[in-house]
Amino acid sequence: MPTFSSDGLDLSYVEEGTGDPVLLIHGFGSTKEVNWVNTSWFKTLTGAGYRAIAFDHRGHGASAKLYAPQDYHTRLMAKDALRLLEHLGIPRADVIGYSMGARVGATMTMLYPEHVRSLIMGGLGYHLIDGVGLPQSIADALEAPSLDDVTDPMGRMFRAFGDANKADLRALAACIRGSRQTLERDEVASIRQPVLVAVGTRDAIAGDARKLAELLPNGEALDIPNRDHNPAVGDKVFKQAALEFLARRP
Repeated sequence: MPTFSSDGLDLSYVEEGTGDPVLLIHGFGSTKEVNWVNTSWFKTLTGAGYRAIAFDHRGHGASAKLYAPQDYHTRLMAKDALRLLEHLGIPRADVIGYSMGARVGATMTMLYPEHVRSLIMGGLGYHLIDGVGLPQSIADALEAPSLDDVTDPMGRMFRAFGDANKADLRALAACIRGSRQTLERDEVASIRQPVLVAVGTRDAIAGDARKLAELLPNGEALDIPNRDHNPAVGDKVFKQAALEFLARRP
């Protein structure tokens, strides 16, 4: 698996296809494979003529692990995404992020607008501004001696997910404590690229998609029908809407 360097960290990535590049940024506790390959996003994008690129965040998957919360600031992870584009010699890409990855993608778009052609935010709506989505108590679940010691339902879900993926639980606990930055309303309003905000109709984590889209000069909202937070990422309605969005963006 190829790697690139960001702040001296070796981060793992994968790419397939040719054509316009699409950078995929996964959610908290996930990996490039779990979020984007296993859900057929790579197949969907390459089949439509795009170059699909995804990487493991610091602390996740096959990338370097860090254990201090301050090493997971959203701006640092946005810089990681930019450095992958620089490593590949890509001046500008469409960006698709899910959940924490959507927060990273929005921050990347705000900080480095010349490098982002368009942005698709999945699993994150108005909580980009008001609230940070996943509760910090998940860190306690990740640090518990075992899954049997976790009683909180959401904590159990993320602990079981981490155990199943053989994740570095201590690194993930540091990540969820350190990556809880929001954007201000005026920062969101400064994002002038086309943006699609896609949230499942049963998602209790993301916040309102329409309320966020209304703040974006070129924003639009998508309801992913009958999906809560985690299953929405691989939904066929989401994929089809993403392809239609990419086909019509400038």
